[in-house]
Amino acid sequence: MTSVSAHHSRVLSGMRPTGRLHLGHYHGVLKNWLELQHEYECFFFVADWHALTTHYEDPSIIPTSTREMVIDWLAAGINPGSATLFIQSRVPEHAELHLLLSMITPLGWLERVPSYKDQQEKLKERDLATYGFLGYPLLQSADILMYKAGQVPVGEDQVAHVELTREVARRFNHIYGRESGFEEKAEEAKRKMGKKNAKLFDGLRRRYQEQGDQEALSVAHALLEGQANITLADRERLLGYLEGGGRVILPEPMPLLTKASKMPGLDGQKMSKSYGNTIALRDEPADVEKALRTMPTDPARVRRTDPGDPEKCPVWQFHLVYSNDQVRDWVQQGCRSAGIGCLECKQPVIDGVLAELMPMQQRAREYAAQPELLRNVINDGCERARDVAHETLEEVRHAMSLVMN
Repeated sequence: MTSVSAHHSRVLSGMRPTGRLHLGHYHGVLKNWLELQHEYECFFFVADWHALTTHYEDPSIIPTSTREMVIDWLAAGINPGSATLFIQSRVPEHAELHLLLSMITPLGWLERVPSYKDQQEKLKERDLATYGFLGYPLLQSADILMYKAGQVPVGEDQVAHVELTREVARRFNHIYGRESGFEEKAEEAKRKMGKKNAKLFDGLRRRYQEQGDQEALSVAHALLEGQANITLADRERLLGYLEGGGRVILPEPMPLLTKASKMPGLDGQKMSKSYGNTIALRDEPADVEKALRTMPTDPARVRRTDPGDPEKCPVWQFHLVYSNDQVRDWVQQGCRSAGIGCLECKQPVIDGVLAELMPMQQRAREYAAQPELLRNVINDGCERARDVAHETLEEVRHAMSLVMN
């Protein structure tokens, strides 16, 4: 169970600085962030330390990539007034929390993370037998736990990382949540709720601890939520008391599953820099048009009079993203009957992509022309993030008795 203090309304998400972003990033991540920033308190960060886990040999590209990426975020409509945008390495608290969590994290947990073996296989040409690469899921856990984020937007392939974060938080709370005199303090907090509520709480606690009754647990949570006359610290003590552990210091986050992006590349494979099939958000309109005009189509359509099959054509994948039903019907009919040519078919896609990119490119030019503006956005975000990080770290140090009184 997550403690009351998990900020359910708080979301954390990061991206590695790979330089300028393309349509795959926009449809896969940024569109989701645009929605989240209005519904939640969002922390979006540049994961530049994470980039070092695989690109430690040439870190010189990271600062420029960082700048370019943040410009693309802002151009896509991420609003620094609604969300906190920051750079991981500018909040050194992440490193300290990672270090402290590493003291209690079993090696086996890290070796079990599915992406560990996968990436090592995939990136054989880079030497990834490093301490940092093994520990990167734990650095991710530190990123999340630092902001007590209740929700972490992830695709299916990243759920294991949130699961690891939950295990690490649980273990931390179990080891360090037992302040001295914990039971006495919990009993005292219980009395503050008044006789009737205290008795109710006792009954629920017994049902949960003796019979594992989940409903009793939810009812007890609701009871604690409704207590106006106890402090947050007392509420957390009672939660720990209820669940048989200590006080909850690092709340467990939940994965917020995001839809997989449907954005294909120019050749019909996934859009990715490594395939060289991308359209960058800031590509010149003429280049975008040229790239789409020269896209491969159904190989059966050698001549204009040959009928084709949209399902076999990468352009159809773009119609699925950019066109309405009417245009799609026109494509299906026209292509199968050879009634329309491939260039005709591509035109609505070209118009759709350019229309989507125009406002973004306008905003990107404004930021690129005013480096001061960009610097201020980043500085403000880093400062806000540091304030929150500092508070969490104080609690962690305190729980681990690393604070001199």
